[in-house]
Amino acid sequence: YPLPEAQLDRFMLEVMLDYLPEEDEVAVVKATTALPPEAVHPVVSKEEILAYQRVVRRLPIADAVTRYAVKLVRCTRPSESGAPDYVKQYVSYGASVRAAQALVLGAKARALLQGRASAGFDDVKALARPVLRHRVLVNFQAQSEKFTTDAMVARLLDSVSVPRSAL
Repeated sequence: YPLPEAQLDRFMLEVMLDYLPEEDEVAVVKATTALPPEAVHPVVSKEEILAYQRVVRRLPIADAVTRYAVKLVRCTRPSESGAPDYVKQYVSYGASVRAAQALVLGAKARALLQGRASAGFDDVKALARPVLRHRVLVNFQAQSEKFTTDAMVARLLDSVSVPRSAL
């Protein structure tokens, strides 16, 4: 059953997965319809996971990048004075502050995973769709015109500019 919007907002990302290629699907079916594999052993402990989370939160992010993430989120709200016309036309409910938090934390984690010591605008842009797609509720008009949340986020990424001082 679909979750209410307030519960969906608590998930950091909505990752879209397509069907597997045939050979991968065959491998999954074989693996899941045979005897279980040998015992699984943990590769990281609970403490290590918590330590990784602390490292992500410690990673620096420029104020301009944080402001950009917040601006993207605020532009999803039709009641916001700076929201684009297409948001006012097609969006019933925009993203909350949790979306901006998820964008910033995700950007920091992405930067770390790519071996960089700080998060940047490209990290925020890369995570905009998976962070926002389940947090923005488009209206019936958008649905009837096949204007998806992903399409709206793509337009936002094109129209919300990176601060010039950061370039």
